[in-house]
Amino acid sequence: MASVALRLNSLLQSPPQHVISTRSPLLARDHLLLSRRAPFPRLLVRASSSASPILKVESIPTKPYEGQKTGTSGLRKKVKVFQQENYLANWIQSLFNSLPPEDYKGGLLVLGGDGRFFNKEAAEIIIKIAAGNGVGKILVGRDGILSTPAVSAVIRKRKANGGFIMSASHNPGGPDYDWGIKFNYSSGQPAPESITDQIYGNTLSISEIKMADIPDVDLSSLGTKEYGSFTVEVVDPVSDYLELMETVFDFQLIKDLLSRPDFRFIFDAMHAVTGAYAKPIFVDQLGANPSCIMNGVPLEDFGHGHPDPNLTYAKELVQIMYGSNAPDLGAASDGDGDRNMILGKGFFITPSDSVAIIAANAQAAIPYFKSGPKGLARSMPTSGALDRVASRLQLPFFEVPTGWKFFGNLMDDGKLSICGEESFGTGSDHIREKDGIWAVLAWLSIIGEKNKGRKVGEKLVSVEDVAMEHWSTFGRNFFSRYDYEECDSSKANQMIEYLRDLISRSKPGDAFGNYTLKFADDFAYTDPVDGSVATKQGLRFVFADGSRIIYRLSGTGSAGATIRMYIEQFEPDASKHKVDAQVALKPLIELALSISKLEQFTGRQKPTVIT
Repeated sequence: MASVALRLNSLLQSPPQHVISTRSPLLARDHLLLSRRAPFPRLLVRASSSASPILKVESIPTKPYEGQKTGTSGLRKKVKVFQQENYLANWIQSLFNSLPPEDYKGGLLVLGGDGRFFNKEAAEIIIKIAAGNGVGKILVGRDGILSTPAVSAVIRKRKANGGFIMSASHNPGGPDYDWGIKFNYSSGQPAPESITDQIYGNTLSISEIKMADIPDVDLSSLGTKEYGSFTVEVVDPVSDYLELMETVFDFQLIKDLLSRPDFRFIFDAMHAVTGAYAKPIFVDQLGANPSCIMNGVPLEDFGHGHPDPNLTYAKELVQIMYGSNAPDLGAASDGDGDRNMILGKGFFITPSDSVAIIAANAQAAIPYFKSGPKGLARSMPTSGALDRVASRLQLPFFEVPTGWKFFGNLMDDGKLSICGEESFGTGSDHIREKDGIWAVLAWLSIIGEKNKGRKVGEKLVSVEDVAMEHWSTFGRNFFSRYDYEECDSSKANQMIEYLRDLISRSKPGDAFGNYTLKFADDFAYTDPVDGSVATKQGLRFVFADGSRIIYRLSGTGSAGATIRMYIEQFEPDASKHKVDAQVALKPLIELALSISKLEQFTGRQKPTVIT
């Protein structure tokens, strides 16, 4: 503190026009202390002032960090990595160095996150660097809270230039766990690889951070603050998103369902960001009983839980839905609110089936689709259930790589309305992100429509009934995903290279156990809108009967490598549709493990999660 005191004394005698600081912008103690204590006129200016002072910008020397390459959805690392001197600041500055000036100079950006540990400190860093790089205004969710879908909605409604999302999505939070950051463009969709590749390149050569010398912003109070040419507006995190949902769905239809004495609904927010949305939407607007919300208070560490809505990590909800006297519909959402899980009484809806069922019922149950969907799309590993809906409805259909950004161009070009990923992501072109609460409202709409006019005491159409009806019409795609989390990265890559070599030596007609190979490849995708090409997007073994085995390394974790193995088999025989997926797929699962030599490469005898 002695050095700070000397600098402060010097500055009081002769305030400089430009300050160079070698201190960490993570803590930013030097220049924040000065901005709080020094009696400069600029600190006395309020939002209502007619005169705006000149914004002071500091140039902070820095050095590159290796390994700041984004995955499928931003940069994700352990919190302690981001807490290193300038680590986050380097990435944020590299982003501005990668964008054309017209994409942000004097423009409007949005900032929000899932409420996890480190978000508040990170928000202050991002705000100051945005100001230092000439952004005109930044909208921030109160307490730094904005779900990923809400950020996309706010960007689109406010016609912002883009936005930052502070989240590691479905990964755990807390001082010893995960944190992440990503940037969404003006359409509300995640930045394309052309930009994220530039960001990574700039992180390898960065030498300077531009940071505005302004005090920390009070994110707990709604309102506007002006700092020279830069403005910060703290906004309600729910209002814009709720307004959008009211234009998509028939809220009266859902209210009628939730008010029935013979229908019960439960929603698990998993102590994550949708806890901020659940009461305003499900209770205040739709009339659900407040007791329907589980784990509804967002916590920095998600209550020591793993905020991933699947059968393993949403254990409390699963026990309720598979227990005696279970509610009629159960749902959960993840850390940042973009994923979802749907359950009936003792009945699990796979994400692959969920998007297919929503698409098949959308026109009848959801006003937004009253003219019918424009087109349907899924990620490559997602089951072919959606393909069959597209064929039956004679709709354009697209198969894209994993990563929501690949749906964005199709939506912007008017080719796509409803889409999904098997990793519990479902959504539509109302925004440019997957949307957990949207999916729950879609299912409430479908159940509401199916039971419209039924009197109390009559048997209600259940979640299971909806699924069985769908399978009887379209057939059932048995599907399962095995996740092996935090594998040794070198061993995981060795396995993938082994499989690539096997694919290069395989040809149609080859026998793999009792299955005959139709083709094997490393999935590549050419965007039909802009012609961009994405390669090495997943290893596929497709057999003559339509069965598929797929292997991918996931880019959504923060440590090690996550191997995902996908197994799918189509069953047209309705008499077999109630068979448990693990039983139906057992021969194919054994073949998948044998082909990959997964246990031999990784030493893992069982998966972390089975979906």
